[in-house]
Amino acid sequence: MFLAHFGVAFAAKKVAPKASLGTLFIAGQLVDLLWPLFLFLGWEVVEIDPGNTAVTPLNFLYYPFTHSLLGSILWAALLVLFYKTVKGNTRTAVILGGVVMSHWFLDVLSHRPDLPLYPGSDIYLGLGLWSFIGGTLFVEAGFFFGGLALYLQTTQPKDSRGKIVLWSFIVFICFIYLLNLLGPPPPSAEAIPIAGLAMWILIAWGYWIDRTRELRTGATGSQR
Repeated sequence: MFLAHFGVAFAAKKVAPKASLGTLFIAGQLVDLLWPLFLFLGWEVVEIDPGNTAVTPLNFLYYPFTHSLLGSILWAALLVLFYKTVKGNTRTAVILGGVVMSHWFLDVLSHRPDLPLYPGSDIYLGLGLWSFIGGTLFVEAGFFFGGLALYLQTTQPKDSRGKIVLWSFIVFICFIYLLNLLGPPPPSAEAIPIAGLAMWILIAWGYWIDRTRELRTGATGSQR
């Protein structure tokens, strides 16, 4: 999944209006933000295997620290603790933890059985939605545009920039998604973590979007 994770983050603004959209993006993509670093360090392993699934040529050989159930729980707990310590808002912190966990469950839906329960586990989960391009597009679009709709119900632009910054992001992220789906595989496994680190551009864009928008009347609280 890719767009769906951002969709969950957009939707979470409805129930966590005090969290910046950029922070919600971090929560939704936390394990994928850590994964490139773990690849660089050699702690996790991926290879290029065209035809591995209909959607991605990547074969996730070993990634228990970022993408196991236990790993996801621990990263979620750390984000909850960090946000609670910095912001002092337990409710929003817990919601952010839930957004982190949503990543694992969406990955279970999309991946073939390669997601371990914990490091060293012999049990791997994955329902294999990525074997079906049509089904993947349907689910990705449903989560993404459904979450976006909730975000638009929760916020409004402060001025014209609020529209431009948001919709340019939507166009860009959809273009990147289709390029990855329809384009050639990465040139080498070494290029994968480099491309993964570019995800931080989208995180920064999320903070930019949030600064150009404000809560609609009826949405409680101020952004933090």
